[in-house]
Amino acid sequence: MDAKTLMEIAEKARKTAYAPYSKFKVGCALLAKSGKVYTGINIENASYSPTNCAERTAFFKAVSEGEREFESIAICGGMGEKADEICAPCGVCRQVMSEFCKGDFIVILGNSEKYETHTLSELLPLSFKLS
Repeated sequence: MDAKTLMEIAEKARKTAYAPYSKFKVGCALLAKSGKVYTGINIENASYSPTNCAERTAFFKAVSEGEREFESIAICGGMGEKADEICAPCGVCRQVMSEFCKGDFIVILGNSEKYETHTLSELLPLSFKLS
């Protein structure tokens, strides 16, 4: 699946984000090596700490269904109707990605009209590992 198509799926998912407090809606589309795509959205909570990011939502959905190998993720976010800015994953989400993905895992940021690609190693050069 190409980056534009994956980003279009992320944009569609973003429409269902639950962000009544920050108004910053994030959507993502995670491509597993099996070819299946798992979407995620940010889900906020009034007490903030139970809030979950879109990226972790997608990874947790995929892992709970038995997926363990992934190719790429497209992430879009912002405050407006359209995601028109770069929305990089937070540090916690980058660490979750590193649990399941190698450094060459592709992270696509932006929207379906304009996006950039990075590797996980570029975004998280010194991930924490037990071994």
